[in-house]
Amino acid sequence: MEFDDVYFMRQAIREAVKAYEADEVPVGAVVVSNNQIIARGHNLTEQLHDVTAHAEMQAITAASHYLGAKYLPHCTLYVTLEPCSMCAGALFWTQMGRIVYGASDEKRGFTTMGGQFHPKTQVTIGVEAEVCADLMTEFFRSKRKK
Repeated sequence: MEFDDVYFMRQAIREAVKAYEADEVPVGAVVVSNNQIIARGHNLTEQLHDVTAHAEMQAITAASHYLGAKYLPHCTLYVTLEPCSMCAGALFWTQMGRIVYGASDEKRGFTTMGGQFHPKTQVTIGVEAEVCADLMTEFFRSKRKK
């Protein structure tokens, strides 16, 4: 069965919901190779007390372990929020073949902060963007109410 970008982004959204439920910023990611999810990740910065424990970093590490490789040129990362410059740097070094993200991050995204992906990386923007953005909005709205 052939899956599409919406299907895989919805899997990343499921990871983001796990983060939300754990009181983490709700960002989720999956790495796909040959139409199969090989890695999943969501933000763990609060749980691990580690500012580098972003969803993308968790998914990259899991994918690299799964494949036994540090380069991921035949993989696609689906992530619910535009990667920050730190994650963009890590994705650059992995030579990720394709990156698909949902919501843009005008404040801390790599495009605003000056990050870049590998020159061969293909980028698709805005898949399930509204759902991804709504999850972030609801999370921070709930934080302000406390």
